[in-house]
Amino acid sequence: MTDLYLDPDQPLEKRLDDLVSRMETDEKISQLLFDSPAIPRLGIPEYNWWSECLHGVARAGRATLFPQAIAMAATFDCDLVKQAAEAISDEARAKHHAAVEKGNRRQYMGLTFWTPNVNIFRDPRWGRGQETWGEDPFLTSKMGVAFVEGLQGDHPRYLKIAACAKHYAVHSGPEKIRHEFNARVNEKDLNETYLPAFKSLVDAGVEAVMGAYNRTNGEPCCASQWLLQDILREQWGFQGHVVSDCYALSDLHANHKVTQTPAESAAMALNMGCDLNCGSTYKFLADALAAGLTTEGMLDRALKNVLRTRFKLGMFDPLEANPYAQIPYDVVNCAKHRDLAREAAAKSMVLLKNSRNTLPLSRDIPSIMVMGPYAANLDVLAGNYYNSGSRMLTFLEGIVAKVSRATAVQYRHAFLPDRANDNPVDYALLEAMALDAVVVFMGNSPLVEGEEGDAIASADMGDRQSIDLPACQKDYLKKLRSHIDAPIVVVLTGGSAMAVSEIHEVADAVLLAWYPGEQGGAALADILFGDGSPSGRLPITFPASMDQLPPYEDYAMQGRTYRYSRSTPLYPFGFGLSYSRISYSPITLDQENIQSGQSVMAEVLVSNQGEVAVEEVVQLYISHDRADAPLYSLKAFQRVFLGPGEDQKVRFSIDPASMLQVDQEGQLVFEPGMVRICIGGSSPCQRAVDLGAPQYVEASIKSVFITGIKEGS
Repeated sequence: MTDLYLDPDQPLEKRLDDLVSRMETDEKISQLLFDSPAIPRLGIPEYNWWSECLHGVARAGRATLFPQAIAMAATFDCDLVKQAAEAISDEARAKHHAAVEKGNRRQYMGLTFWTPNVNIFRDPRWGRGQETWGEDPFLTSKMGVAFVEGLQGDHPRYLKIAACAKHYAVHSGPEKIRHEFNARVNEKDLNETYLPAFKSLVDAGVEAVMGAYNRTNGEPCCASQWLLQDILREQWGFQGHVVSDCYALSDLHANHKVTQTPAESAAMALNMGCDLNCGSTYKFLADALAAGLTTEGMLDRALKNVLRTRFKLGMFDPLEANPYAQIPYDVVNCAKHRDLAREAAAKSMVLLKNSRNTLPLSRDIPSIMVMGPYAANLDVLAGNYYNSGSRMLTFLEGIVAKVSRATAVQYRHAFLPDRANDNPVDYALLEAMALDAVVVFMGNSPLVEGEEGDAIASADMGDRQSIDLPACQKDYLKKLRSHIDAPIVVVLTGGSAMAVSEIHEVADAVLLAWYPGEQGGAALADILFGDGSPSGRLPITFPASMDQLPPYEDYAMQGRTYRYSRSTPLYPFGFGLSYSRISYSPITLDQENIQSGQSVMAEVLVSNQGEVAVEEVVQLYISHDRADAPLYSLKAFQRVFLGPGEDQKVRFSIDPASMLQVDQEGQLVFEPGMVRICIGGSSPCQRAVDLGAPQYVEASIKSVFITGIKEGS
């Protein structure tokens, strides 16, 4: 007779109750650790919960490497992001079952993936900002939900893989003190900026939530009644499991000093709602039980939460019952996925300057010089949390493969990324003087920005002390400009904002390539030589200088991001050029006064006035006349294809929820007053227009009124 918990025809909760009832206390504890051992007598195999797939199945050998998350955010394309996530989860499933078949159940071979990172990239110094979807809570929510849906699938019974929203909740540096830091945030910023993306993912059914290393308003995020119970479980109705960040529970006694012993830390985290321990602190739960610091009931609650995920992944069912277990291994890094990675990389690249119509270059250009330390570098394709074994196409290789057979391509390293050349002889400069165009690769690499211990060239354990580029890069570009008249195209790599005013002034064209993944070289060549028009838009603001940034450790949003900064940026949020001229008609609204519970339809005609087909990212922002409201807030966006000379009407339905404001108590409220609606190709900013973006258009400030609407009415 089949044990009840092994019978797939039984209700899930009954199966859980049956399995937990059969387990001894030490067995229960063992299953709350990320490296859960086997329980042979119950037929439970060992399982390691720790796997990563930030932009491709990571640290597990060959897999398709998509652009880094911040680059994917620059696509403003939810459908594309979902497709990429579907490809990633296909490969994850195939790799998992292949590993299990060979008896390999080790780390990075599982089905529980600790992604996406939906923290808000509030300050460009944070090295892990490259893992996020940018600075805006709305864009982060939309992209994060699309990614989760693609990862987890839509089967009514089984999860394809289990996604995880991290790092809950107020977490974005500094890396150097993350194990002891207390992020202080007011109710308005918490509910307006830091929490919305997490709630959106919970509403979308994300299976796991990971707590952050730091404290928030005095409570450690991985052991917070307020965050894990009051908000996550009770207010939002989260039904999945909570996992600690890795070895974060040891910080409770070692760094935060909220407990004195590992047993106290284990009990505190368990009691507050942390179900799974990435680390080893939960080994002390036996001591905590013996001391009366926690109970068997708390143990069972957490155990059911983690085992429920394993059941939903089909780990206790016959393989043939689960369609996701049938995905063949040949999907791994298949041609279809490589093509998708190339499309994503091309759509992520942001054209920041293009004077004299320098771009696109002709494939038949007689000669071209490629120079810079990142032209043939693999690190700047990968970013962090990457895989290995894929066919990585460097920028240099992409260019060489794209140009005609009659084009002479020369490559020189030319300069060092972080210090002046030791050798004063410069062959690269001499050769460049005789060529028809120069493409210079500069910017940042994962060696200078990343997680705590990854960015080995960072003095701040992954963060940057400055957002300027090294002087050697800027100086070399100036020297190059002083010697040549040929067009200079600068390609910037990196995962965060850079203060590149001098680069902008010197170069004829500036293209931001991010960390574009395995097909980065091919995608860049597609853009450089006109096989596609650039359509990426900035998911972050590029400040003009460090002077525009508030203190790094200050989590108040005033003065930060396009929503609250009054400084003129170098490149605004949402900005990006194309190879054509785009215009917007005046906005038409279907009504002038909004009553309780009503929506308003905004319509605009978008026109391609050039001779090149483009994809325009049409963005809608609103602002209120309330003094403490954001200057602007992104509320909708659409990618629109426009052929040469083509017009298209774009409609946005603005629902009452889009016009909610967050007051100082953190409450969502409707208030009488005027709402300003702006639609355009970037956030509303004169700087964007000056840089060549189409003029954004506004609804008349008197055309939309909120007349005493109350929330819920």
